[in-house]
Amino acid sequence: MSQQELLKKIVRFLEENKIEYMLTGSYISSLQGEPRSTNDIDIVIALEKNDIARFLYSFPKDNFYFEEQNIKEAIEQQTMFNVIDLREGDKIDFWIITNDPFDQSRFSRKISEEIFGTRICISTPEDTILMKLKWANLSGGSEKQFTDALSVYEIQYEKLDMQYINYWIDKLQLQDLWNRIQQEALLP
Repeated sequence: MSQQELLKKIVRFLEENKIEYMLTGSYISSLQGEPRSTNDIDIVIALEKNDIARFLYSFPKDNFYFEEQNIKEAIEQQTMFNVIDLREGDKIDFWIITNDPFDQSRFSRKISEEIFGTRICISTPEDTILMKLKWANLSGGSEKQFTDALSVYEIQYEKLDMQYINYWIDKLQLQDLWNRIQQEALLP
């Protein structure tokens, strides 16, 4: 199963089971900015304990690797767990939505776009930039995360809600990285 087919299958399952989700990470920054390959799919998900049995049913053990205990712990601790496609080696990182104000804001702003012939809920370009800068900061200056944010900024520049970005830049204390984005951006 290709990564695109895997993504469609996951989205279909989440929507059929009315589990809110948002595709994010490098997959989305590659669609909103400069394309690059990635071996994982990042999905923010509003998964509850009572959803676990249905969730596991959609990932047969002979095709996917996961630890049920990790899923339970991720829900309890509002962290992440992953599922690995044993056939292709693709990894799906499921991030449980947290109570953090920024997480709540970006999740509430998700948009529906057609990707690979399927409507998918995705992160807005503003939130993609902010999250990439947050990851760059948390990782001690990851150039890959910064470059992803920069490319989304450059390509989406004319459509961006700068007031929203500036609000969260201050709240998340990302001013240095934001200044660098603005200095390095090649804008029309």
